[in-house]
Amino acid sequence: MTPIEKAKQQVEQAKARYQALLARQNAEERKLDTRRKVILGGLLIDAAGKDERFGRVIDELMKRMTRDHDHKAFEGWQKPEPDKS
Repeated sequence: MTPIEKAKQQVEQAKARYQALLARQNAEERKLDTRRKVILGGLLIDAAGKDERFGRVIDELMKRMTRDHDHKAFEGWQKPEPDKS
């Protein structure tokens, strides 16, 4: 293998390592973003069971859903109602 071929191989390997690192970083960012959304969603649902203002927020957010796939996730689900006592 000539020095040029060896250098070219090293460059290709470095590119592959770089792409793998980028993919791993992007996957971690997506995972963290999903975790944040789940936590905020849980907090919102919990708050709706304690305060009707948050229930209205959920109603408004539900109206913004446009994809049938998203609507199916909520079939049969009812938001919690605040205790009126």
